[in-house]
Amino acid sequence: MDFSILIKAFIAVFVLADALGNAPIFLVLTKGMEPEQRNNVVDRASLVATAVLLAFAFTGQALLDYLHISMGSLEVAGGLLLLLIALQMLQGEIDTPVVEQERDVAITPLAFPLLAGPGTLTTVMLLMSQCPNAHLSVVVGIVAAMFVTWFIVRQAGRIDQFIGAEGAVIITQLLGFLLAALAIEIGSTGIRALFSLS
Repeated sequence: MDFSILIKAFIAVFVLADALGNAPIFLVLTKGMEPEQRNNVVDRASLVATAVLLAFAFTGQALLDYLHISMGSLEVAGGLLLLLIALQMLQGEIDTPVVEQERDVAITPLAFPLLAGPGTLTTVMLLMSQCPNAHLSVVVGIVAAMFVTWFIVRQAGRIDQFIGAEGAVIITQLLGFLLAALAIEIGSTGIRALFSLS
């Protein structure tokens, strides 16, 4: 076990997963849910994100090469997905429990692209390729980072009891605007990558 690589992987994945930044978005997207339902969504999102990261760490580049998909295309797709969610937030359409809308946000957009976004996927693939003799250290770093991320995001539900209805509207609008900006940033990064390759 190479602890320097483990720590490097932990820090990289934890920072890119951005638990503190994504916790309020989790709260908005699970608005109206009971605490048990919200925790269940967070649990599933964290598990799916961890599984996606581990899968991409070992097979991501081969899969993208096989499907002829560039990381730029992945970033553009992730940006568009986040932009759709942001527009719903800005229009006040996310105001009922997700389970009543027969939608499952645990996979998209929570697990991907919020927790396991293009940047995180790229990072884990690079770590695995750069450390061919320390794959176990990278894997442990990924799992540890996602565990801490899960713990932080799970606390987001406690905020719900303090903000009230008017506070929820204000936060939803503000986060919708910020999420739209994030979506455009991710998408524009992908577009620049695509044009630089062409």
